[in-house]
Amino acid sequence: MRFWAKWIFTIPGLITKTNWKTPKNDLPQPVVYCANHASYLDIVTSYLVIPNYFVFMGKQELSKAPLFRVFFKEMNILVNRENNKSSHRAFLRAAEDIDKGASVFIFPEGGISSSGRLRGFKNGAFKLAIEKQIPIVPITYLNNWKLLQNGGFFKAHGRPGISRIVVHPPISTVGLTADDAIELKTKVHHIILNELTH
Repeated sequence: MRFWAKWIFTIPGLITKTNWKTPKNDLPQPVVYCANHASYLDIVTSYLVIPNYFVFMGKQELSKAPLFRVFFKEMNILVNRENNKSSHRAFLRAAEDIDKGASVFIFPEGGISSSGRLRGFKNGAFKLAIEKQIPIVPITYLNNWKLLQNGGFFKAHGRPGISRIVVHPPISTVGLTADDAIELKTKVHHIILNELTH
C-alpha cells in the first residue's frame, strides 16, 4: 500500500508535510484513527503518514474506483452504508482486527465533504474505540481537497503541491462507557474543526 501511495504522489508532483503533535514513534498500537475527509487523496496520504499497520473502513463504492481498487481488497473493511447488516458486520470485523493488534482508520463523516468543510460525525468510530478501550488519534488533512477536488482522479481537477497534515495526540478511552461516545465524538470533531479554521 505504501509503495502504491508513493507512486501516486510522485507522478503528479505531490509531497507530504506532517505536523506531529505526538512524536511519530510514540503512537500507540492499536488505535482508532479518525480524520476529516474532503478528497480521495486523503486515503492515499494516510499510507504515507501512519507508520503502524492499520486497516481502513471505507464505503463499498471505493472498490470500483480507478486506482483505488488496490487500496480496498481483503486487508480493508468495506461498508454498504445503506445496509444495517453490512455496517454491523464491518463493526465486528474491525473489532476482530483490533483484537489481533491492528489499528483501524475511519473517516467519521461517513463520506467525502465538499470545499474542505467539516461535516457532522457518525458514532461508529467512537463506540468502537470505547468498546475496545483503545485510544482515538484525530488527524486533520488541511488542504488535500485543494490538491485533488472531490470526484476522483479522472473526474476532478488536481494539481501538484504539498499535502499538509496534522496528527494530534491520542485521546484515551480507558474507563469510558457507551454513554460517553457522544462527548468523545464532540471532542474529536472540535479538535479537527479548530485545526481547519484557526
